[in-house]
Order: sequence, then structure tokens, then C-alpha cells
Amino acid sequence: MEIVKVENLSKVYGAGDTKVVALDKVSFSVNEGEFVAIVGASGSGKSTLLHLLGGVDKPTSGSVIINNKDIYKLNDDDLAKFRRREVGLIYQFYNLIPILNVKENITLPLDLDNRKADPEKLKNLIKLLGLEKRVNHLPSELSGGQQQRVSIGRALIAHPSIVLADEPTGNLDSKSSDEIITLLRRCNQEYNQTIIMITHNLELAKMADRIIEIEDGHIKGEK
Repeated sequence: MEIVKVENLSKVYGAGDTKVVALDKVSFSVNEGEFVAIVGASGSGKSTLLHLLGGVDKPTSGSVIINNKDIYKLNDDDLAKFRRREVGLIYQFYNLIPILNVKENITLPLDLDNRKADPEKLKNLIKLLGLEKRVNHLPSELSGGQQQRVSIGRALIAHPSIVLADEPTGNLDSKSSDEIITLLRRCNQEYNQTIIMITHNLELAKMADRIIEIEDGHIKGEK
């Protein structure tokens, strides 16, 4: 079942001599439970695309439909609520709250939405992440790979329609990178979680079900 549909999506910055076309009429779809990697060089438009998929920037034209909702037809309040509940974000630099421990960082999206985590589901998620012995640790007491595992847990805790991963291994060594990609794949398979990952690393992208190549704001091809 199709869960993401992007139609003629364009993003233009500036005008006249300073005009930059970051995305130009990009169209593609993603099925529920699919793991898709979007690859491209710096400046190709992949990060702009991720921001538009996450509802954190607005397109110049075109549409993004997630779980049958055209997200840019929502008002600001509804869009903010949609992002909280339907989109999980994994960042390159983790973006954890330094004064919160592992468990508190993972459950933060639910806390902000005045919801409680199911204890059994939270326990199983922490076990999947391999963080059972770190639940009371602060981010400063964790390795980079462990911090990214917390970030993954935070993205998954609300059972979002999609998880967007922005260069999730870009700040890690090769061993930790392999572990994080393997973990994302497990989350995709065990939770049937739809994941869209931005990366410049074609070897890591091969772990996905499908690779979309983007170049100069256009889709160059798929593998």
C-alpha cells in the first residue's frame, strides 16, 4: 500500500540572478513498510527533499501526501501535530536533550504530545536498541553509536507513518555505521516501519529495498 506520494515537487530559493532551483518537479512514491535510500552528492537536493517530506519547509509547488493526507494543505497547528505523530526524525548529530537520560529522550515525543509510552513496547524497543544497561545514562555518558541508537528509539516510539533518517551514519566510524544501518533494517523488518534515508554513501544505501538517485534537483534513476 502506498504511504508516501510526492508529485511534481519543486523548491526554488531567491529570484533573478540569485535564483536557485533546489528541486525541480520531483515525483515518486513509497510503499508501507519499504526502506528507501535517497542518494546524491552535496548540493544535489536530497536534504531539501527530506525537509519537505518532514513538513519542516514548504515547497514552491507540488504536493507531499503521507498516509492519505496532503500535508501542505494542513494549517500550521495541524501540520505541527501531524509531524509529532506521523513523522519520526533521525539526525546526523543525534539532537538529544543533554539533561534527559536515555529513557526520557526516547519517550520525549510522547511526553510533548501528552501521551504515555506503553511499558511493554518501550521495554521491547530498548531491548532491540541494545540499551537495556544504559536507560539511566545521560547522552554525555554514551558513545556516538549509542547516542544514535537513542535517536532511533525516539523516532520510533510514537509508531509514525514514516521515519526520515538524515545521514544517520555521517558522524560515526565505519563499525558503528554498519551497526546503525543493520539496526535500521531490523526496525524496518520487525516493526514494518517505513524508512526513507538520505545518504551520500552508496554502499550503505545498498541495505535498503530501493535506491533513488538525485542529481541537480532531479531524480536521475532508481535501483
